[in-house]
Amino acid sequence: MTSMTTPTRFSRRDFLNQNAMGIGAVALAWLLKQDRLLASPKKPPKLKEHVDLSLREPHFAPRAKAMISLFQHGGPSHMDLTDPKPELTKYDGTDFQGDIKYSFANAASKKLMGTQWKFSKHGECGTELSELLPHTAEIVDDICLIRSMHTGANGHEVSIRYFHGGIPGVLGRPHYASWLLYALGAETQELPAYMVLTDPGGHPVDGVNNWSNGFMPPLFQGTVLRPKEPRILNLDAPPHLAGTPQRQNLDFLQELNRRYASRFPGESDLDARIASYELAARMQTAAREALDISQETKATQELYGLDKPETREYGTRCLIARRLVERGVRFVQLFLAGQPWDNHSNLKTALPAVCKRTDQPSAALVKDLKQRGMLDEVLVHWGGEIGRLPVTQNQGSPEKNGRDHNGQGFSIWMAGGGIRPGMAFGTTDEFGHKAVEDVVTPNDYQATLMHLFGLDWKEVVYQHNGQEQIVTAGRNARVVEEILA
Repeated sequence: MTSMTTPTRFSRRDFLNQNAMGIGAVALAWLLKQDRLLASPKKPPKLKEHVDLSLREPHFAPRAKAMISLFQHGGPSHMDLTDPKPELTKYDGTDFQGDIKYSFANAASKKLMGTQWKFSKHGECGTELSELLPHTAEIVDDICLIRSMHTGANGHEVSIRYFHGGIPGVLGRPHYASWLLYALGAETQELPAYMVLTDPGGHPVDGVNNWSNGFMPPLFQGTVLRPKEPRILNLDAPPHLAGTPQRQNLDFLQELNRRYASRFPGESDLDARIASYELAARMQTAAREALDISQETKATQELYGLDKPETREYGTRCLIARRLVERGVRFVQLFLAGQPWDNHSNLKTALPAVCKRTDQPSAALVKDLKQRGMLDEVLVHWGGEIGRLPVTQNQGSPEKNGRDHNGQGFSIWMAGGGIRPGMAFGTTDEFGHKAVEDVVTPNDYQATLMHLFGLDWKEVVYQHNGQEQIVTAGRNARVVEEILA
């Protein structure tokens, strides 16, 4: 005998109780649509994503085609170098009356400390610079000195990551050079498009994070040159593999890699490795020639200070940077070991020492680019991530005193590549503590750089974790039109 299940009976009340949410959801959706409050469908990417360095067109005519960044780790003291403050000197030794943030409260002081060095006007523009920068004074008509930089944070790493990655303190974001490569590709296929020249004394503070590709494929990461000769190891093949054997080995390796890549498409690490193998083979000739500064005239080598022990090393790297961009490298960045501008103590001796090391080579780079007709298309940046406070950091005696960190106001300079020359832009207050007029943030700096390369910074988009990412990480920014030529 077949058993039968008695069907469940529902009252009208049961039906409404069990389906109220469904009916409510339909009604809610209808009401939201009527009021145009429903979320818009996801927009397509504004820029087709690339995992190669093929040359791509900018959004509009660019002013810059390459860039060299002379990054000055530690925070150069602007009131002693680039931002004269007579009021600070006038009230030297008196208490600062405003609010101030210290990084090292145990040695903090509210005593104002005027500069020990004289400022003078230079060039036709009349920009005032410290006597510690005599060579920069010679190019003052070619640079735009921005005196109103502001990060809002006093720490090194937090501000470095802001400058390079778009958000204060956040790791895992691409350097703005990676964004340039992603948007524009490479001008040359014989040298890396993004090159990093590190210091023989070691890496800068925050190490390899300074040239990270972040969430982008490794292809867009900075390629580090060794700080000493040989700057690229294993550039020459062993004698028994040179010529045809090496070419056959490389061809076989590439064939294996490409077979694997066809089976597993979208593996960005593998794509980058394949590209690096191909690039390495081409570099055997191109890199050797690019790094051979013996080809330069004696006059050029002396311009960079290669004839002096204090400027020889940094001058050599500045000269190599010029040779790299001359051969199609898109972006070159020079770093200093540690943070030599971080003068918490011994300001009287430490500041002149680092100026003597870097001033002549930095100015020589601008002079050299200009006389070769390259400055119009090569953008040069000089500056650190923060500045210094106008008060004394007491280290026990006046001879040992220094200055603490200051991200509220500081200076950088830029030249070439569409930047208006011979001008000073923005101001800090009468003591040099805070930027008060025409404030420029690292996000403004990034947006302006992108603009100079012919890019609308808001339209260069990369999809990461289902979200559209841009160079400024969605933070407010502006192209600083006032400093454009």
